[in-house]
Amino acid sequence: MANTAVSANRLELLQIADAVAREKSIDKSIVLEAMEEAITKAAKARYGQENEIRAEIDARTGETRLNRLLLVVEAVEDDAKQITLVEASKKNPAAQVGDYIAEALPPIEFGRIAAQSAKQTIVQKVRDAERERMYAEFKDRIGDIISGIIKRVEYGNVIVDLGRGEGIIRRDETLPRETPRQGDRIRAYVYDVRREQRGPQIFLSRTHPQFMAKLFGQEVPEIYDGVVDVVSVARDPSSRAKIAVRSKDGSIDPVGACVGMRGSRVQAVVNELQGEKIDIIQWSPDVATFVVNALAPAEVSKVVLDEEAERIEVVVPDEQLSLAIGRRGQNVRLASQLTGWDIDILTEAEESERRQKEFAARTDRFVAALDVDETLAQLLASEGFDKVEEIALVDPREISSIEGLDEATAEELQNRAREFLQREATELEDKRKALGVADDLAQFEGLTPAMLVALGEKGVKTLEDFADCATDELIGWNERKNGETTKHPGALTGFEVSSSEAQDMILRARVALGWIEAPAAEEAPVEEANP
Repeated sequence: MANTAVSANRLELLQIADAVAREKSIDKSIVLEAMEEAITKAAKARYGQENEIRAEIDARTGETRLNRLLLVVEAVEDDAKQITLVEASKKNPAAQVGDYIAEALPPIEFGRIAAQSAKQTIVQKVRDAERERMYAEFKDRIGDIISGIIKRVEYGNVIVDLGRGEGIIRRDETLPRETPRQGDRIRAYVYDVRREQRGPQIFLSRTHPQFMAKLFGQEVPEIYDGVVDVVSVARDPSSRAKIAVRSKDGSIDPVGACVGMRGSRVQAVVNELQGEKIDIIQWSPDVATFVVNALAPAEVSKVVLDEEAERIEVVVPDEQLSLAIGRRGQNVRLASQLTGWDIDILTEAEESERRQKEFAARTDRFVAALDVDETLAQLLASEGFDKVEEIALVDPREISSIEGLDEATAEELQNRAREFLQREATELEDKRKALGVADDLAQFEGLTPAMLVALGEKGVKTLEDFADCATDELIGWNERKNGETTKHPGALTGFEVSSSEAQDMILRARVALGWIEAPAAEEAPVEEANP
């Protein structure tokens, strides 16, 4: 009878482990480990915490063995955990110093407190394993759309039952027009999964730009198959969005594929996003074309690119201005997010006025520098001359070829331009010295007298000061906040110094001072001669 009871207990133990593993979707071995840990804890409480005790459960038979481990040593310092080699050899002739000897202990009867403690240990271990399983399962689903049932809404945050876990859609990740209700089925984008003290947190979003991209992937077979790519998405959740698409197959129209027959495909996405208006735009490798497409439905008459600053100036007809900007700047803001370029919008009238101001400024500069009348200065400006330096250095024939000017006039204009530049250089040199800009910086290649004065006014007065500068401190930087871009000027803003040129000068200064070693010159690839 005793054996039957023991067998039943063993069988029951394995059945419990099986049931818990199935219910919590974790490995059975983890449940058995938790049970072993619980029995070990109870045994230590019974036989003394100072003992090194290990419980083992046979996963096949359910038999539980309890052992006290003793370390074989030359001289015993702790009776509870150590045993001499002589004593160990009596139990196991092959024992050596450093080995462990296992002494079998009689099984223990669980009292009420011990049973409660064992239960807590098993529950905690199983809960930890369940959390780890849940994290491992959902961390690989970041970037996917997931579906679940709304469990509850707390202070605007939506808790979603995902079957094997819970996700949260925070208030700022829900659509403004949406009113989630308990029991509703909802789809959302998994944008983050984090390990936290209270268990894995699965963060979901319905406002994330990639949620829209994934929805199109589900509705448009060409995107799912990889024939059509979603390049970028910009959203103003529940209001308006722009999505840029391109086709890898010239015979497939990417915009038409996303719209679908009578708009069926795009309408399915619009319905999911609570009526968000979607502009589907064809991506183009040409930035100007892409920006023009992104500003649709507004018409653009002219674009001017500044590739260094990633800024583009767009000129639109006067009557198209409000359409291009959109309500509260929405259209131009979304177009800017979609393309990654800062977009400045001007009307044709504003652009014309600015051109006239620039022309007048050049004319005034020529009048002052060359001591000529306004008519001649305007003639030079209209022929494309922007700076006095251009007149001083250009081939004289380019000036004499202008209607109304001869070689003698061209020579006189060039002499006056050179004299003016010489006077200006002398004034700048005096100003440079007055500012205390050191000679070592003045002799550094790449810096003009005007640049040296600008640097001196910003407190950069020695080669060490210059070498210690960051690129942004020289050419300025753009700060993007709340969809608006603020331009912060640098010491050399206005001197047409590019980011790469500024970086090169700073590196050369550091090499000259011995702060760093000169970078090794890249060897040009040797071209093999054709046989």
